[in-house]
Amino acid sequence: MKDETIDLYLEAGRIARKILEEGLDKVRAGDSYLTVVEQIEGRVEEEGAGLAFPLNVSLNEDAAHDTASTGDQRLFAVGDVVKVDLGVHLEGYIADTAATVDLGDHPLLLEASSSALSRAISGVRQGVTVGELGRAIQEEIERRGFRPVVNLTGHGLARFMIHTPPNVPNIQIQGGAVLAEGTVFAIEPFASTGMGQVTEKRRTEIFQQQAIKPVRLPSARHILEEIRGRQGMPFARRWLGGDRLDLPLSTLVRSGVIRAYPVLADIPGSLVSQHEHTLIVTEDGCIVTTA
Repeated sequence: MKDETIDLYLEAGRIARKILEEGLDKVRAGDSYLTVVEQIEGRVEEEGAGLAFPLNVSLNEDAAHDTASTGDQRLFAVGDVVKVDLGVHLEGYIADTAATVDLGDHPLLLEASSSALSRAISGVRQGVTVGELGRAIQEEIERRGFRPVVNLTGHGLARFMIHTPPNVPNIQIQGGAVLAEGTVFAIEPFASTGMGQVTEKRRTEIFQQQAIKPVRLPSARHILEEIRGRQGMPFARRWLGGDRLDLPLSTLVRSGVIRAYPVLADIPGSLVSQHEHTLIVTEDGCIVTTA
C-alpha cells in the first residue's frame, strides 16, 4: 500500500473518530432523531470529507441500517440503547466506526461489545484467521451473559466500497480468511439480549447502486443522476429531491439497479449494542485508523 493511501485512510479515521465522539454527546433523551442525524452528517462536510454511507442510528432491538427519514418525528427516549455508525471517506478511502449510547441502565451490554472489539483488535496480525477473531468476540460477549449477533459481520473495505472480503464473524468459525499485510477491514461486534440473530423489517431508508442498466421511468433516471457522484456508495432516501420516491425506488430495486437495505432487528423488546473500528493489518500487528 502506498504511503499516500495510508495517509488518506489515517486522516479519514481521524475525522471519523472526532465526529463520532462529538455525535455521541448529541444523543440525549427528548432530542430529535432527525436533527441529530443531520447535525452529525453535516459535520463530515465541514471537515472536508464525504459520507461513505448515510449515518446509521439504530434503536434498541434494531441493530443496523436505520437512518432518519424526511420529516422524521422520532425523539430519543429514556431507556433507549442507541447505535451510532459513521462512515467517512477521503477520495474513496473509508473509515467506518461505531459506538453505542446508553440512555438507560445497560452498562454491561455496552461493555460486552466494546470489550469484544478490544480483544479482537489485540489479536490482529498477518496470518491470523477471521475465525480466531470471531472466537474472541463470542467469548467476550457470552461471558457477560449476552449473545453475539450471528448473522452480522465485520467486513473488508476498499476504495469506494464498504463491504468487501474478508467477512469477520461475531462467532467462532473454523478457519476462514487469513489476514494479510495491507488488509483494510472493520471489526464490529454486536451483543444482544435477544436471540442473537437479526431479520429484516419493512422500514427501508438506505439504498445502494449495484448495476448499470437502461431505465425507462423518468423519475428513476432522475434518481440515478442524483446519485451518480456517490460512485456506488450507499445513499439515503431523504437525500433525494422530491417526495414521490416509492415508485422509482421500487422500480430500480426490482430491476436490480439498486439494492435496498432494510433495517435489521433482533426480536421485539430486546436490546443490541455495537462497537466498531477500522484497521489496517501490518507485518507485526495493525493500525487502528479510527481509535
